[in-house]
Amino acid sequence: MTSLKISASLLASDFTQLGSDIGEIESSEANELHFDVMDGQFVPNITIGIPILESIRPITKLPIDLHMMVVNPENHIEAFSKAGGNIFTFHAEACENIHKTINSIRKTSMSVGISIKPETPVEIIYDFIDYVDRILVMTVQPGFGGQQFMPETLPKIKKIAELISKNKRHIDLAVDGGIKKGTVELAIKAGATTLISGTGLFGHKNGVGAGISDFFQYIESSKSN
Repeated sequence: MTSLKISASLLASDFTQLGSDIGEIESSEANELHFDVMDGQFVPNITIGIPILESIRPITKLPIDLHMMVVNPENHIEAFSKAGGNIFTFHAEACENIHKTINSIRKTSMSVGISIKPETPVEIIYDFIDYVDRILVMTVQPGFGGQQFMPETLPKIKKIAELISKNKRHIDLAVDGGIKKGTVELAIKAGATTLISGTGLFGHKNGVGAGISDFFQYIESSKSN
């Protein structure tokens, strides 16, 4: 089985304790931080941006995945690269020229991620599979944390996993939305390799570190079933 990664979504953090939470994640087995950027246009919500990214970059060595839920994501590539992002994941639906956006990301030190919403056909990414490092399937509607996993996205995850396998390139297949006990196993069986979770980790009664430990137990359970 491909090595599975856990990405802690900071949107679910108590922002008054953000530095402490990042320290706890840093001490855990988590593989990266997930940084949700929303502009109030592509999605209704408005979240965090450059100043927060600049403030957390010095306190963590973990890769930071920028999930850009914004219109015209190409306008923000350079600024977020300079602020310390490691993966720039943009939405296919929000981008006028996907190839141009990918090429612009490649000019920075960041990896390229492309994301699709639950209702978006898989075919939209077919022409770009050779040029991306990560494909992110939203398993809820983008815009807000704490939503319930949409099981109707599982065939899409499986279809993309098969496409990646045929491609013979190392491409992460990430899932984001409602990822917690029960849905972790479903996502893994469908082919996901990166599990992005917010409330599923930060909502643990013993803190985010304990939530991450539980996730690895879910992964091990999935391997044995």
